[in-house]
Amino acid sequence: MSTAQTSRDAHVRILESTLLCDDWSELRRTHLELRGPDGSWTPQVRETYDRGNGATILLYEPTALTVVLVRQFRYPAYVNGHPDGMLLETPAGLLDGDAPEVAIRREAEEETGLRVGAVRRLFEVFMSPGSVTERVAFFAAPYSPADRVGAGGGVAAEGEQIEVVELPLAEALRAVERGEIVDGKTIMLLQWADRALAAPAPTAPVLTPEPPQC
Repeated sequence: MSTAQTSRDAHVRILESTLLCDDWSELRRTHLELRGPDGSWTPQVRETYDRGNGATILLYEPTALTVVLVRQFRYPAYVNGHPDGMLLETPAGLLDGDAPEVAIRREAEEETGLRVGAVRRLFEVFMSPGSVTERVAFFAAPYSPADRVGAGGGVAAEGEQIEVVELPLAEALRAVERGEIVDGKTIMLLQWADRALAAPAPTAPVLTPEPPQC
């Protein structure tokens, strides 16, 4: 066992892990002990939902500052009070064994019909660490009309019914303020774009003429 692994596991003891469900994803109940600052061990019971890791991407047109989002039905949001369950989001999907960069290009093309080139990896985030193991890699990439290779809309065989939505970044940010965009990953990427892409250009310094030389 490596030193790093020993240090990582020094405050956790896994006592028992029970598989509760193994259908589309894996749900487990785990009994563990957690070591406190005083060295004592406290029993804990946790349920974890493992659906694999994922990736998401913000597609933006750098001159017009438009973004491409997708609208699709999300039953968990619907059952928790969203008016119709139709969420406006950045393209995203599970890695399914691929590298994040490979997976996000695949998802972007399937959902939006845009075949992106170089992608910029921004950060990785645990979106719901209290119960879901998923770690999501966030990307951004420019697009142009020449990148369109299809209509998008998702994979019909997987039950996907996705609407492609192109709108100005400024309007997307206003939609966040109005509560019309409520997806966490999308809000994070739009806020990144507002800071990284829409910042005003630095003003040129004011040059004061030198007095004439006598």
